[in-house]
Amino acid sequence: QVQVVESGGGLVQAGGSLRLSCAASGDTICITAMAWYRQAPGKERELVASIVDGGSKYYVDDVKGRFTISWDKNMVYLQMNSLKPEDTAVYYCNANCLQGKSDYDYWGQGTRVTVSS
Repeated sequence: QVQVVESGGGLVQAGGSLRLSCAASGDTICITAMAWYRQAPGKERELVASIVDGGSKYYVDDVKGRFTISWDKNMVYLQMNSLKPEDTAVYYCNANCLQGKSDYDYWGQGTRVTVSS
């Protein structure tokens, strides 16, 4: 079992910055990838950024150049710069865990980001 807990959300003006943190605990040795997702009101949850344990990173197009994902031991961060009102959402941390031949996704409870115009 893996537990993930997000923190760092809040209210910020457009153009501002926030840094989200995700703390993983439990059987973290099984984690092969970490990711940040977000869900805006009335929309489906979408992948924002991901990082694998080899260091490769992925970003959805509309955050490229503004957001940076990083992974340090059991912590994953999402540095968000030049925030826009459309970045407003609940942000979720995801840990993908390989156990035997199966992989499992673990989710946090989410942290709310509100960007005012």
